[in-house]
Amino acid sequence: MMQITCSLIAGLPGQPETTASVNGDILTVDGVAYDLSSVPEGGFAEPQGDHPFAGRIERTGGVLGLSLRWSYDAATAEPIQPADAPVLSVVAGAVPDPIIRKPAAPEA
Repeated sequence: MMQITCSLIAGLPGQPETTASVNGDILTVDGVAYDLSSVPEGGFAEPQGDHPFAGRIERTGGVLGLSLRWSYDAATAEPIQPADAPVLSVVAGAVPDPIIRKPAAPEA
């Protein structure tokens, strides 16, 4: 399981939105897989190089805890997002969209 804190960032127009998924200790962000299996129980890792993480990655009680920079399209999002960063618990599969979206326009 992963506890993912999403650091929301309004992207530039036309910039792709962040997508992520979890499969065991592998977190895939925007098509790039990050193997977090080397983070020890009760310990942490400091990401190096080019990555989407904000801060260190920790493992406590078998749960990986991390902060992820999450870019979104401001044109489809409500102008005011939560002041507190959304925290998502994901066992496996797609990471849910943490963005509060504008209502869909009615179809003509």
